[in-house]
Amino acid sequence: MKRTNTFAVRPLSESGEQLLVDLLDASAALWNEVNYERLMRYNDEEGFEGGVWDADTGSLEGQYKGVLGASTAQQVIRTNSEAWRGFFRLKDQYHGESNTLVTEHPEPPGFRGNEDDGRQLKTVIRNTSYTVEWGERSRLEILVGSELKDRYDHTGRLRLEIAGDPNWPEYEKQGRLDLWYDETDSTVRASQPVTVSEDVRDTPLADETAALDIGANNLVACTTTTGKQYLYEGRELFQRFRETTREIARLQSKLEDGRYSSKRIRRLYRKRTRRREHAQEALCRDLLERLYEDGVNTVYIGGLTDVLETYWSVETNAKTHNFWAFKQFTERLACTAEEYGIAIEVRSEAWTSQACPQCGSTDRTTRHQDTLTCPCGFEGHADLAASETFLKRHTSNAVRPMARPVRFEWDDHTWSESPRSHRPKEQRTDQSTVPRDGNVASGESQAV
Repeated sequence: MKRTNTFAVRPLSESGEQLLVDLLDASAALWNEVNYERLMRYNDEEGFEGGVWDADTGSLEGQYKGVLGASTAQQVIRTNSEAWRGFFRLKDQYHGESNTLVTEHPEPPGFRGNEDDGRQLKTVIRNTSYTVEWGERSRLEILVGSELKDRYDHTGRLRLEIAGDPNWPEYEKQGRLDLWYDETDSTVRASQPVTVSEDVRDTPLADETAALDIGANNLVACTTTTGKQYLYEGRELFQRFRETTREIARLQSKLEDGRYSSKRIRRLYRKRTRRREHAQEALCRDLLERLYEDGVNTVYIGGLTDVLETYWSVETNAKTHNFWAFKQFTERLACTAEEYGIAIEVRSEAWTSQACPQCGSTDRTTRHQDTLTCPCGFEGHADLAASETFLKRHTSNAVRPMARPVRFEWDDHTWSESPRSHRPKEQRTDQSTVPRDGNVASGESQAV
């Protein structure tokens, strides 16, 4: 089964730091040149796929292998090829008559910035071109080209110190290594896919299911058939996103006529995007680890069209799509779930945000901010209620009484449990209208 080790790395010397920066920069430059050659052929052929593969990537590999090493240069080109194949697959799905998932016309792979404004420093290392040693002084060693070695009077592989402990130190096989500079905290990070033995699982997957409600103020509300609920809050994240967006607008207003951007503006755009992507990746990992421990083997998630229909306001759509990047999040969730052997299924969640999980009514409920109320006596968290209704609608498994939901907040590095998780139970109901053994959708089960 597949898993991923993600960790930060640090060069052991000042010269090693500059060597690493040059390696990442050259990889980004190679990606850009390969991507440009393919994009020009794509445009010349008016969108025909065949022309893309006629680009002369061999000569570009020859130009960069002295700096990157032949294997890394080949791997960068191969990764770009995978990005183009993914683009064509999405394009075919978008034009397919039965398509219901790809609702926006896909765009060709993008570039990684330019030298003047700052590139997105990133590379990918073949699985045979790096080694990782875990222990008291964990380290990563990567292959570099002869020209780069001569430039810095370096011998052998570049050695980097690893910060932190791995999730999966023992594995049967390692995949290619992604290495990138994270501007949000000025750190070089690495992602190492590994294949681990089936017997390392703490608990086998059971036959439990979960459903996710993707929101705006609350990014993800999750309900499982085991009776657990998780709520990932996003107000502070969105506030920072909005502050950065306002600063970008302020800087744009000061540009001279005829100018549309600047180095500082582009840096803010990159920082805003990477901050969001970091939070997304961490959320997917945190949530799926919890679901795996709960024995969940299937997760239902609503389609994008349902979200668009539900969130009609301009501000909320800006949160859900511009800030949270709904499509990107669902793709990331599916990729991470594959590592845990958990299936992701897209289902309709229409009207779940208006439905009462207790009586099923959709026309008598009232939503005010985060609270959903119903004349039947139900009062609870709207997004958690929606995720429970969504789950009940699509699973044949019995949904157990709900425990008190666990809330999580983002601190720029991890999702940690919020003190609000320990408030009195979320659900408040009119006891005269609810059976004593009734389910509680967003709080603890009723005491007898």
